[in-house]
Amino acid sequence: MKNLHHIVVVGGGAGGLELATRLGNKLGKKRKARITLVDAGLTHVWKPLLHEVASGSLDANANEINYRAHARKHHYEFQLGRMDGLDHNAREVIIAPFHDEDGDEVVPERRIGYDTLVIAVGSTANDFGTPGAQDHCLFLDSLNQARRFHNLMLNAFLRKNHEAQSGNGHELPITIIGAGATGVELAAELRLASRELPIYGMNHLRPEDVSITVVEAADRILPALPGRLSEAATRELDHQNVRVMTGEPVSEVRDGVVVLKDGTEIASEMAIWAAGIKAPAFLATLDGLETNRGNQIKVKQTLEATTAADIFAFGDCAECPQPQSERPVPPRAQSAHQQADTLFKTLCHRLEGREAVPFVYNDHGSLINFSRYTTVGNLMGNLSGRSMYIEGKVARLFYLSLYRMHQVALHGVIRTGIIWLMDRISRAMHPRLKLH
Repeated sequence: MKNLHHIVVVGGGAGGLELATRLGNKLGKKRKARITLVDAGLTHVWKPLLHEVASGSLDANANEINYRAHARKHHYEFQLGRMDGLDHNAREVIIAPFHDEDGDEVVPERRIGYDTLVIAVGSTANDFGTPGAQDHCLFLDSLNQARRFHNLMLNAFLRKNHEAQSGNGHELPITIIGAGATGVELAAELRLASRELPIYGMNHLRPEDVSITVVEAADRILPALPGRLSEAATRELDHQNVRVMTGEPVSEVRDGVVVLKDGTEIASEMAIWAAGIKAPAFLATLDGLETNRGNQIKVKQTLEATTAADIFAFGDCAECPQPQSERPVPPRAQSAHQQADTLFKTLCHRLEGREAVPFVYNDHGSLINFSRYTTVGNLMGNLSGRSMYIEGKVARLFYLSLYRMHQVALHGVIRTGIIWLMDRISRAMHPRLKLH
């Protein structure tokens, strides 16, 4: 195996794990190449679902994939660790030391040699340097952050329920900063939680005692999506008693207060930052790679780094040009899925001495899910290029199919069908919200 062409994929997110799985099934199984996946965590959860984990609508334990077990089934290797540097001349990825929960070093710094390197480390929240954001806001960049949010939310509801029972003031103000897809969907999930938790014993705290405010700097929510979708989402949030404030940039976050640019102060016991993303900062320091102001690695249309023929990058951490457009490929889950498919073909061609496949992004539309209430979205027509607005049960079906498609890419059709059946059984046997 050591003499085989070594493909190292750094980042086990949606795109990275799909790529490693397909490469393992195609090349690793037939011993045509050695495939290694590197990630800082032991398990994978589809990032678009993290807001559901945070609210308790989704049990991450039942939906996460263990990298080691998955690697064994799909013929690739897994290395636990966080990429910390790159030695381009030696063709080595530098992995930071791994420490346990007590801070003790378990594994020292390592170097992993590669013949082809693929970087797919995703993105992190961009607080734009807003004072107090890092100290007083919660973020949803990782599974650990989503679980922490869930615990804090349950404790906040428990505390306020006790205060209500004692006859004291018990309002729970929550502010979500940023009204992109994550912020809007999280607002709906939190409203659902405020209505569901009283069923499970917290019956002194009423849903109307939980005030949810969504703050957006742009003049409308979902600013990157079509206006009709934004209007429908605004109506639904209003129907769910979620306050929407647009055209209001946040200038500062203090303990218990979110301050807007015009001086308005919003009381907030929980503040969640969901406004904008950027690539991880360490990418800008990597040897021999060109990055933009958002730390994204600049790549050609083939997803090959502009300054290194043996390094590729895709997903949120890469700036990929689009033909006949001044804007790069948008950082979306469907972009990473499509890029993983293109890069799989390119890497297979690479072993055969054939040319790389240029990536062309196809926008299939957008779907916004309001928890169990409704779903709205637009689908792009492949032939006409025009979008079709959908909502309700049809839109919900399309939304659910996105996650199932991701599961099919990782497990195949039969196993995904079994997972779907187990999910149905689990929902029938367990509470509608995760209560611990």
